[in-house]
Formats: sequence, C-alpha cells, structure tokens
Amino acid sequence: MAKKLTDSGTSDRRIADADEDSNVTDGGFSSPPCFMHEVDPAWLGRWPVAEVIDLLNVLLEAERAGAKVTRAMAGDATSPEAREALTDIAGDEARFCAMLSRHVERLGGTPSPKTGAFREKVMALEDEAARLALLDKGQAWVVRKIAEALPHLSDDALHADLVDMLDVHERNLVRSGALRPGG
Repeated sequence: MAKKLTDSGTSDRRIADADEDSNVTDGGFSSPPCFMHEVDPAWLGRWPVAEVIDLLNVLLEAERAGAKVTRAMAGDATSPEAREALTDIAGDEARFCAMLSRHVERLGGTPSPKTGAFREKVMALEDEAARLALLDKGQAWVVRKIAEALPHLSDDALHADLVDMLDVHERNLVRSGALRPGG
C-alpha cells in the first residue's frame, strides 16, 4: 500500500517499495540515461575508428615532414638560438610521430609511411625568415586540425596525447615566431 491515512485524515505520501510497485521490473535499466552505453557514438558527435585513423595518419605525415624540415633548418640556422630551438622542435615532431604511430596501431590501423609535401615546400624557400613563416603556418595547421578533432574523440588516451601535442605545437609556434626578424 503506497498511501497511508494519518490521524487527521490527510494522505501521507511515501515511495512504494519495489515489490509493491507494478512498474518495477526485475533487472535491466529503468531510465533512458541508463541506455547511453547503447547509443551509437556518431549520435554523440564521435568519429568512427576509421575516421580517427585517417586523421592520425594525416597528422603523422605532417609531423614526419615537420621533423625532417626542422632538422634541416637547424643545420642551416645562422644563429645558435635558432639551431637550438629548431633542434628542440624537431625532437617534438619526432616524438609525436611515434605517438601517432602507436595510436594508429592500437586502433587497428597501419601507420602511413608517407612524408607530407610540406618539407619540400619549406626547403624550396631561400630565405630563413620565409622558411620560419611557412613552418609557423604548418604548425598552426596542426593546431587547428587537432582542435577541430578533439570534441569528436571518445578515446581518453588519444585525447590526452593530442591535447599534449596541441599544447606543444602552440608553444613551438611562439618559439619559432620569436626567431623571425621582428619576432
């Protein structure tokens, strides 16, 4: 009995016990939010694994080009500061190549062996300042691609690694920008 009359004749409402409520069923979930584990991730704006792998391979190709170009630029640098900064940036790019490859494999894909065309575009420029400016455009492109992807990722480990990659690229943008004349 869910209702009980008090001495004054008013209803004293209480919550019925589960064995008294005909709406209670044994087992399973009882409310729509409990079904969230069954919802297609695409409905929540999450990307399918294949799309995530494609993104990671695009980033991998870009990072590989970035590692090669910054290593080459460090060798051509006219100042010790530029050489040191570009060598550090090259190390970051190489580290992210390894991280991206690891995630592609973990997700069941094959890491792309390609290098983006970015290296040739940068090295075709004669002027160090022009190379640095194009390097910054490449770094900004990576920042933008990661920022666009983050809300669509459901993998916590990948999300954390890409946030780190984004932060490092933003710092490297500042660092390489300071190497340009007037920077």
